[in-house]
Amino acid sequence: MEQVSLQGRIEHVNLTVSDMDRSIALLQDLLGWQLRVRAPHGESGEFAHVGSDSDYFALWADGGDYSGQRKGKPLNHVGLQVEDLDAADRVVREHGLETFSHGKYDPGPRSFYFFDWDGIEFEVVSYE
Repeated sequence: MEQVSLQGRIEHVNLTVSDMDRSIALLQDLLGWQLRVRAPHGESGEFAHVGSDSDYFALWADGGDYSGQRKGKPLNHVGLQVEDLDAADRVVREHGLETFSHGKYDPGPRSFYFFDWDGIEFEVVSYE
């Protein structure tokens, strides 16, 4: 079989959240992303796409206990890259969340982690 060299990227990550407004605000403030679309979901609740022109987070909320789409177990964490790690840490804390495990891995970026209000773990990295 012929080896084909492919280059991929993450186009989107789909997350179930309990508070759509709160999650949208965090992503906009932390990553400078825009709300691409927000609309009722065909089955229940609503969905939103928050991101850039090339990638985004698809958020879904049903307004209830948000257990309707709990199919992504286990999800270890979602990695986010930023230019200024210290500024990103401030944004996360301003949203009332706690950051932890600040460090640098050799070779690699500086990073920290945080859990959002729905228990989703994020790792924020910077190659500054």
